[in-house]
Amino acid sequence: MTDRFTLIDAPEEFQSAPLRLTVDLSAIADNWREMARRSGKARAAAVVKADAYGLGIEDVGQTLYRAGARDFFVAVPAEGATLRPYAPEARIFVLSGIWPGQEEIFFENDLVPVIASEEQLAFWMAVLTERGPYPCALHVDTGFNRLGLPMDEAIALVDDVSRPASLDPVLIMSHLACGDDPSSPMNRQQLEKFQMVSTAFEGVDSSLSASAGIFLGADYHFDLTRPGIALYGGEAVSGAKNPMQPVIKAEARVLQVRNARAGESASYGATQVLMRDSRLAVASVGYADGYLRNLSGSGIPLRDTGLPGAEGVIGGKRVPVVGRVTMDLTIFDVTDLPDNAVRAGDYIELLGPSMPLDEVARAAGTIGYEMLTGLGLRYERMYLEGDD
Repeated sequence: MTDRFTLIDAPEEFQSAPLRLTVDLSAIADNWREMARRSGKARAAAVVKADAYGLGIEDVGQTLYRAGARDFFVAVPAEGATLRPYAPEARIFVLSGIWPGQEEIFFENDLVPVIASEEQLAFWMAVLTERGPYPCALHVDTGFNRLGLPMDEAIALVDDVSRPASLDPVLIMSHLACGDDPSSPMNRQQLEKFQMVSTAFEGVDSSLSASAGIFLGADYHFDLTRPGIALYGGEAVSGAKNPMQPVIKAEARVLQVRNARAGESASYGATQVLMRDSRLAVASVGYADGYLRNLSGSGIPLRDTGLPGAEGVIGGKRVPVVGRVTMDLTIFDVTDLPDNAVRAGDYIELLGPSMPLDEVARAAGTIGYEMLTGLGLRYERMYLEGDD
Protein backbone atom coordinates (compact mmCIF):
# COMPACT_ATOMS: atom_id res chain seq x y z
CA MET A 1 0.00 0.00 0.00
CA THR A 2 1.31 3.46 -0.92
CA ASP A 3 2.24 5.59 2.05
CA ARG A 4 0.37 8.85 1.51
CA PHE A 5 2.62 10.46 4.06
CA THR A 6 5.70 10.08 1.83
CA LEU A 7 6.33 13.66 0.75
CA ILE A 8 8.21 14.31 -2.45
CA ASP A 9 7.52 17.97 -3.15
CA ALA A 10 7.32 19.32 0.39
CA PRO A 11 8.59 22.87 0.92
CA GLU A 12 12.19 23.17 2.07
CA GLU A 13 11.18 24.62 5.43
CA PHE A 14 9.11 21.50 6.05
CA GLN A 15 11.82 19.10 4.95
CA SER A 16 14.32 20.64 7.36
CA ALA A 17 12.04 21.49 10.29
CA PRO A 18 12.98 20.24 13.78
CA LEU A 19 9.41 19.01 14.14
CA ARG A 20 6.92 18.34 11.40
CA LEU A 21 3.30 17.27 11.26
CA THR A 22 1.65 15.94 8.12
CA VAL A 23 -2.17 16.06 8.13
CA ASP A 24 -4.00 13.96 5.55
CA LEU A 25 -7.18 15.88 4.83
CA SER A 26 -8.39 13.23 2.40
CA ALA A 27 -8.27 10.66 5.21
CA ILE A 28 -10.29 12.98 7.46
CA ALA A 29 -12.91 13.34 4.72
CA ASP A 30 -12.97 9.57 4.19
CA ASN A 31 -13.35 8.98 7.93
CA TRP A 32 -16.33 11.35 8.02
CA ARG A 33 -17.94 9.52 5.10
CA GLU A 34 -17.41 6.23 6.91
CA MET A 35 -19.03 7.56 10.07
CA ALA A 36 -21.88 8.98 7.99
CA ARG A 37 -22.36 5.52 6.48
CA ARG A 38 -22.33 3.91 9.91
CA SER A 39 -24.90 6.46 11.10
CA GLY A 40 -27.50 4.84 8.89
CA LYS A 41 -30.59 7.01 8.45
CA ALA A 42 -29.21 9.70 10.75
CA ARG A 43 -27.24 12.65 9.45
CA ALA A 44 -23.63 12.88 10.56
CA ALA A 45 -22.32 16.14 11.98
CA ALA A 46 -18.63 16.91 12.49
CA VAL A 47 -17.09 17.86 15.83
CA VAL A 48 -14.25 20.34 15.29
CA LYS A 49 -13.78 21.76 18.78
CA ALA A 50 -10.29 22.34 20.22
CA ASP A 51 -9.00 23.54 16.83
CA ALA A 52 -10.30 20.36 15.17
CA TYR A 53 -8.65 18.24 17.86
CA GLY A 54 -5.40 20.11 17.37
CA LEU A 55 -5.20 19.72 13.59
CA GLY A 56 -6.47 23.13 12.44
CA ILE A 57 -10.13 24.15 12.33
CA GLU A 58 -9.80 26.14 9.10
CA ASP A 59 -8.32 23.37 6.95
CA VAL A 60 -10.22 20.55 8.60
CA GLY A 61 -13.52 22.44 8.68
CA GLN A 62 -13.33 23.33 5.01
CA THR A 63 -12.47 19.73 4.13
CA LEU A 64 -15.40 18.32 6.08
CA TYR A 65 -17.77 20.89 4.60
CA ARG A 66 -16.67 19.93 1.10
CA ALA A 67 -17.15 16.28 2.01
CA GLY A 68 -20.78 17.00 2.84
CA ALA A 69 -20.98 17.87 6.54
CA ARG A 70 -23.62 20.51 7.20
CA ASP A 71 -23.77 20.39 10.99
CA PHE A 72 -20.71 21.25 13.09
CA PHE A 73 -20.04 21.33 16.81
CA VAL A 74 -17.52 23.62 18.50
CA ALA A 75 -16.87 24.24 22.18
CA VAL A 76 -16.82 28.04 22.38
CA PRO A 77 -18.21 30.84 20.20
CA ALA A 78 -14.78 32.04 19.05
CA GLU A 79 -14.25 28.63 17.41
CA GLY A 80 -17.57 29.00 15.64
CA ALA A 81 -16.66 32.46 14.35
CA THR A 82 -13.37 31.06 13.00
CA LEU A 83 -15.16 28.19 11.30
CA ARG A 84 -17.99 30.19 9.74
CA PRO A 85 -16.16 31.38 6.55
CA TYR A 86 -15.13 27.78 5.82
CA ALA A 87 -18.61 26.32 6.32
CA PRO A 88 -20.86 29.10 5.01
CA GLU A 89 -24.19 27.26 4.89
CA ALA A 90 -23.67 24.94 7.85
CA ARG A 91 -25.34 24.97 11.23
CA ILE A 92 -22.66 25.56 13.84
CA PHE A 93 -23.59 24.53 17.38
CA VAL A 94 -21.68 25.94 20.36
CA LEU A 95 -21.53 23.35 23.14
CA SER A 96 -20.71 25.76 25.96
CA GLY A 97 -23.93 27.66 25.33
CA ILE A 98 -24.33 31.41 25.62
CA TRP A 99 -23.74 33.94 28.38
CA PRO A 100 -24.45 37.68 28.72
CA GLY A 101 -22.08 39.65 26.53
CA GLN A 102 -21.78 36.93 23.89
CA GLU A 103 -24.91 37.78 21.93
CA GLU A 104 -23.11 39.73 19.22
CA ILE A 105 -20.68 36.97 18.25
CA PHE A 106 -23.55 34.47 18.05
CA PHE A 107 -25.83 36.64 15.95
CA GLU A 108 -23.14 38.02 13.64
CA ASN A 109 -21.80 34.56 12.86
CA ASP A 110 -25.11 32.69 12.83
CA LEU A 111 -24.09 30.35 15.65
CA VAL A 112 -26.53 28.10 17.48
CA PRO A 113 -26.14 28.05 21.28
CA VAL A 114 -26.54 24.72 23.05
CA ILE A 115 -28.45 25.66 26.20
CA ALA A 116 -26.95 23.51 28.92
CA SER A 117 -28.06 24.86 32.30
CA GLU A 118 -30.98 26.50 34.07
CA GLU A 119 -29.06 29.80 34.21
CA GLN A 120 -28.43 29.77 30.48
CA LEU A 121 -32.05 28.90 29.79
CA ALA A 122 -33.31 31.83 31.84
CA PHE A 123 -30.92 34.21 30.09
CA TRP A 124 -31.78 32.82 26.66
CA MET A 125 -35.52 33.21 27.23
CA ALA A 126 -34.93 36.85 28.18
CA VAL A 127 -32.92 37.35 24.98
CA LEU A 128 -35.70 35.83 22.87
CA THR A 129 -38.34 37.95 24.56
CA GLU A 130 -36.44 41.04 23.44
CA ARG A 131 -35.05 39.85 20.10
CA GLY A 132 -37.58 37.37 18.77
CA PRO A 133 -37.06 33.92 17.23
CA TYR A 134 -33.55 32.49 16.98
CA PRO A 135 -32.55 28.80 16.88
CA CYS A 136 -31.04 26.98 19.84
CA ALA A 137 -30.33 23.43 20.98
CA LEU A 138 -31.15 22.00 24.38
CA HIS A 139 -28.66 19.75 26.16
CA VAL A 140 -30.40 17.37 28.56
CA ASP A 141 -28.51 15.41 31.21
CA THR A 142 -29.35 11.70 31.13
CA GLY A 143 -26.81 10.56 33.70
CA PHE A 144 -23.45 12.06 32.78
CA ASN A 145 -23.68 14.75 35.47
CA ARG A 146 -21.61 17.19 33.49
CA LEU A 147 -23.58 19.72 31.42
CA GLY A 148 -27.28 19.54 30.71
CA LEU A 149 -30.73 20.50 31.90
CA PRO A 150 -32.35 18.07 34.34
CA MET A 151 -34.68 15.72 32.48
CA ASP A 152 -37.83 16.74 34.31
CA GLU A 153 -37.20 20.44 33.74
CA ALA A 154 -36.46 19.91 30.06
CA ILE A 155 -39.62 17.87 29.50
CA ALA A 156 -41.68 20.41 31.46
CA LEU A 157 -40.66 23.06 28.91
CA VAL A 158 -42.80 21.37 26.29
CA ASP A 159 -46.03 22.37 28.03
CA ASP A 160 -44.77 25.51 29.80
CA VAL A 161 -47.14 28.24 28.65
CA SER A 162 -44.96 30.90 30.29
CA ARG A 163 -41.97 30.26 28.03
CA PRO A 164 -41.48 32.65 25.10
CA ALA A 165 -43.20 31.44 21.98
CA SER A 166 -39.91 32.06 20.19
CA LEU A 167 -38.18 29.34 22.26
CA ASP A 168 -38.26 26.74 19.54
CA PRO A 169 -35.24 24.41 19.74
CA VAL A 170 -33.95 22.85 16.56
CA LEU A 171 -32.11 20.06 18.38
CA ILE A 172 -32.38 18.08 21.61
CA MET A 173 -29.14 16.38 22.63
CA SER A 174 -27.47 14.40 25.38
CA HIS A 175 -24.13 12.62 25.78
CA LEU A 176 -23.17 9.06 26.66
CA ALA A 177 -20.85 8.59 29.63
CA CYS A 178 -19.68 5.07 28.73
CA GLY A 179 -20.19 4.88 24.98
CA ASP A 180 -16.65 3.59 24.48
CA ASP A 181 -17.55 0.49 26.53
CA PRO A 182 -20.28 -1.43 24.64
CA SER A 183 -20.81 -3.73 27.65
CA SER A 184 -21.68 -0.91 30.06
CA PRO A 185 -25.31 -1.05 31.27
CA MET A 186 -25.24 2.72 31.52
CA ASN A 187 -25.54 3.01 27.75
CA ARG A 188 -28.98 1.39 27.74
CA GLN A 189 -30.03 3.39 30.81
CA GLN A 190 -29.14 6.67 29.14
CA LEU A 191 -30.75 5.57 25.89
CA GLU A 192 -34.06 4.88 27.60
CA LYS A 193 -33.99 8.23 29.36
CA PHE A 194 -33.16 10.06 26.16
CA GLN A 195 -35.95 8.27 24.31
CA MET A 196 -38.36 9.80 26.83
CA VAL A 197 -36.93 13.26 26.16
CA SER A 198 -36.99 12.78 22.40
CA THR A 199 -40.62 11.64 22.51
CA ALA A 200 -41.61 14.67 24.56
CA PHE A 201 -40.05 17.00 21.99
CA GLU A 202 -41.89 15.44 19.07
CA GLY A 203 -40.85 16.86 15.73
CA VAL A 204 -37.51 18.21 17.03
CA ASP A 205 -34.30 16.55 15.86
CA SER A 206 -32.53 14.48 18.51
CA SER A 207 -28.85 13.61 18.97
CA LEU A 208 -27.30 11.24 21.52
CA SER A 209 -24.20 9.69 19.99
CA ALA A 210 -20.68 10.92 19.48
CA SER A 211 -18.15 8.62 17.76
CA ALA A 212 -18.44 5.75 20.24
CA GLY A 213 -22.22 5.83 20.32
CA ILE A 214 -22.41 5.42 16.56
CA PHE A 215 -20.80 1.99 16.93
CA LEU A 216 -23.49 0.95 19.43
CA GLY A 217 -26.04 0.60 16.65
CA ALA A 218 -29.12 2.17 15.12
CA ASP A 219 -31.03 2.58 18.40
CA TYR A 220 -28.48 5.20 19.44
CA HIS A 221 -28.41 7.18 16.19
CA PHE A 222 -31.66 9.19 16.35
CA ASP A 223 -31.64 12.07 13.82
CA LEU A 224 -28.09 13.41 14.10
CA THR A 225 -24.80 11.83 15.18
CA ARG A 226 -21.74 13.75 16.33
CA PRO A 227 -18.52 11.98 15.28
CA GLY A 228 -15.36 13.54 16.69
CA ILE A 229 -12.30 11.45 17.57
CA ALA A 230 -13.07 8.91 14.83
CA LEU A 231 -12.69 11.63 12.18
CA TYR A 232 -9.11 12.16 13.32
CA GLY A 233 -8.16 8.49 13.24
CA GLY A 234 -8.51 7.81 16.96
CA GLU A 235 -10.05 4.80 18.66
CA ALA A 236 -13.66 5.40 19.62
CA VAL A 237 -14.33 2.01 21.22
CA SER A 238 -12.01 0.52 23.83
CA GLY A 239 -10.59 -2.92 23.10
CA ALA A 240 -11.85 -3.07 19.51
CA LYS A 241 -9.95 -2.89 16.25
CA ASN A 242 -9.91 0.69 15.01
CA PRO A 243 -11.51 0.88 11.53
CA MET A 244 -10.56 4.51 10.91
CA GLN A 245 -7.76 5.70 8.69
CA PRO A 246 -4.75 7.39 10.33
CA VAL A 247 -4.74 11.08 9.51
CA ILE A 248 -1.44 12.39 10.91
CA LYS A 249 2.24 11.71 10.92
CA ALA A 250 4.27 13.55 13.56
CA GLU A 251 8.06 13.43 13.24
CA ALA A 252 11.05 14.79 15.12
CA ARG A 253 14.47 15.42 13.66
CA VAL A 254 17.49 13.60 15.04
CA LEU A 255 19.90 16.26 16.27
CA GLN A 256 22.71 13.94 17.28
CA VAL A 257 23.64 10.26 17.35
CA ARG A 258 25.99 9.48 20.21
CA ASN A 259 27.65 6.44 21.76
CA ALA A 260 27.27 5.57 25.42
CA ARG A 261 28.71 2.72 27.47
CA ALA A 262 27.04 0.11 29.60
CA GLY A 263 26.66 1.38 33.14
CA GLU A 264 26.21 4.99 32.07
CA SER A 265 22.87 6.77 32.47
CA ALA A 266 20.80 8.93 30.13
CA SER A 267 18.76 12.11 30.68
CA TYR A 268 17.64 13.94 33.82
CA GLY A 269 17.88 12.24 37.17
CA ALA A 270 20.11 9.44 35.83
CA THR A 271 17.10 7.19 36.44
CA GLN A 272 17.79 4.77 33.59
CA VAL A 273 21.13 3.01 33.49
CA LEU A 274 22.21 1.47 30.18
CA MET A 275 22.58 -2.28 30.30
CA ARG A 276 24.80 -2.44 27.21
CA ASP A 277 26.99 -0.28 25.04
CA SER A 278 24.45 1.81 23.16
CA ARG A 279 23.87 4.23 20.33
CA LEU A 280 21.45 6.98 21.26
CA ALA A 281 19.56 9.30 18.91
CA VAL A 282 18.64 12.64 20.46
CA ALA A 283 15.45 13.97 18.84
CA SER A 284 14.02 17.48 18.90
CA VAL A 285 10.73 16.78 20.66
CA GLY A 286 9.66 17.02 24.28
CA TYR A 287 6.74 17.60 26.55
CA ALA A 288 6.44 21.20 25.30
CA ASP A 289 5.35 19.58 22.04
CA GLY A 290 2.78 17.29 23.62
CA TYR A 291 5.19 14.36 23.80
CA LEU A 292 4.28 13.70 27.39
CA ARG A 293 6.79 13.15 30.18
CA ASN A 294 4.95 9.92 31.02
CA LEU A 295 6.34 8.54 27.75
CA SER A 296 9.75 8.36 29.39
CA GLY A 297 11.73 5.16 29.09
CA SER A 298 10.71 2.08 31.04
CA GLY A 299 12.37 1.83 34.41
CA ILE A 300 11.61 5.48 35.17
CA PRO A 301 9.61 5.64 38.42
CA LEU A 302 7.30 8.43 37.24
CA ARG A 303 4.11 6.44 37.54
CA ASP A 304 2.75 3.25 39.07
CA THR A 305 0.84 2.02 36.01
CA GLY A 306 3.47 -0.52 35.02
CA LEU A 307 3.30 0.79 31.45
CA PRO A 308 6.39 0.68 29.25
CA GLY A 309 7.87 3.81 27.80
CA ALA A 310 7.07 4.92 24.29
CA GLU A 311 8.66 3.92 21.03
CA GLY A 312 9.34 5.77 17.81
CA VAL A 313 9.91 4.44 14.30
CA ILE A 314 12.93 5.09 12.13
CA GLY A 315 13.93 3.19 9.03
CA GLY A 316 10.84 1.02 9.46
CA LYS A 317 12.05 -0.20 12.86
CA ARG A 318 10.74 0.59 16.32
CA VAL A 319 13.14 2.22 18.73
CA PRO A 320 12.42 2.78 22.45
CA VAL A 321 12.61 6.00 24.42
CA VAL A 322 15.53 6.06 26.87
CA GLY A 323 15.42 8.07 30.07
CA ARG A 324 13.18 10.97 30.84
CA VAL A 325 11.42 12.95 28.15
CA THR A 326 12.48 16.57 28.64
CA MET A 327 10.97 19.87 27.54
CA ASP A 328 12.57 19.99 24.09
CA LEU A 329 14.46 16.71 23.66
CA THR A 330 13.88 12.97 23.82
CA ILE A 331 16.44 10.17 23.55
CA PHE A 332 15.80 7.00 21.54
CA ASP A 333 17.86 3.80 21.66
CA VAL A 334 18.91 2.96 18.08
CA THR A 335 21.50 0.34 19.02
CA ASP A 336 19.67 -2.46 17.23
CA LEU A 337 19.63 -0.63 13.90
CA PRO A 338 22.53 -1.00 11.44
CA ASP A 339 25.38 1.41 12.08
CA ASN A 340 24.56 3.61 9.08
CA ALA A 341 20.77 3.49 9.47
CA VAL A 342 20.45 6.62 11.61
CA ARG A 343 22.27 9.91 11.13
CA ALA A 344 21.81 13.45 12.36
CA GLY A 345 19.13 15.07 10.24
CA ASP A 346 16.99 11.95 9.91
CA TYR A 347 13.44 11.86 11.26
CA ILE A 348 11.81 9.62 13.85
CA GLU A 349 8.07 8.97 13.53
CA LEU A 350 6.39 9.75 16.84
CA LEU A 351 2.75 9.30 15.81
CA GLY A 352 1.45 8.02 12.53
CA PRO A 353 0.68 5.01 10.37
CA SER A 354 3.62 3.05 11.80
CA MET A 355 3.22 4.33 15.38
CA PRO A 356 -0.54 4.42 16.12
CA LEU A 357 -1.85 7.37 18.07
CA ASP A 358 -3.69 5.35 20.70
CA GLU A 359 -0.78 2.98 21.27
CA VAL A 360 1.41 5.95 22.16
CA ALA A 361 -1.38 7.34 24.34
CA ARG A 362 -1.62 4.07 26.27
CA ALA A 363 2.12 4.15 26.87
CA ALA A 364 1.58 7.52 28.53
CA GLY A 365 -1.40 6.31 30.54
CA THR A 366 -3.77 8.60 28.65
CA ILE A 367 -6.01 8.65 25.56
CA GLY A 368 -5.60 9.69 21.94
CA TYR A 369 -7.73 12.79 22.50
CA GLU A 370 -5.11 14.25 24.83
CA MET A 371 -2.24 13.37 22.52
CA LEU A 372 -3.89 15.12 19.57
CA THR A 373 -5.12 18.22 21.36
CA GLY A 374 -1.77 18.58 23.14
CA LEU A 375 0.29 18.95 19.98
CA GLY A 376 2.36 22.09 20.45
CA LEU A 377 2.93 25.08 18.20
CA ARG A 378 6.42 24.11 17.06
CA TYR A 379 5.43 21.56 14.43
CA GLU A 380 5.88 22.73 10.86
CA ARG A 381 2.65 21.62 9.25
CA MET A 382 1.94 20.12 5.85
CA TYR A 383 -1.60 19.45 4.69
CA LEU A 384 -2.33 16.79 2.10
CA GLU A 385 -5.31 18.14 0.25
CA GLY A 386 -8.78 16.66 0.65
CA ASP A 387 -11.51 16.34 -1.95
CA ASP A 388 -13.04 19.38 -3.61
